[in-house]
Amino acid sequence: MTVHITESVWLNASDICSFEHLVQVSGLSNEALLGLIDAGILEPANNDPANYFFPVDCIVVARKARRLRDDFELDPEGLAVALNLLRRIEKLENQLRAVQARLTQDG
Repeated sequence: MTVHITESVWLNASDICSFEHLVQVSGLSNEALLGLIDAGILEPANNDPANYFFPVDCIVVARKARRLRDDFELDPEGLAVALNLLRRIEKLENQLRAVQARLTQDG
C-alpha cells in the first residue's frame, strides 16, 4: 500500500517571508536560493541582499525547485531552465483558459 502525504500552505498575496524562512521551508541551501535569485526565478521584494524578503508565493516556487532538483538531479542551470519552462506553460494555460471562457460566453 502506498501512502501519499500532501501538505497545504495558505498563502496570502500581501505577506512576505525572510530569506532564512524560505531556506527553512524549501529545503534548499542558501547557495541554491541565491542561484534562483540570480537566474530570475525568485524575485525578492527588496534590493538588500543582506536582508532579502520575498512574497510568500515564492515558497511554492522554491519547493518546486527542490523537488525538481531532487527528482531529476538537475544542476542549477537545468533547474532554472525547467522552472522557466514550467512558468511559461502555466502562463500559456491561463491564456488558453481565458480565450476558451470568452469563446464560451460569445458562443
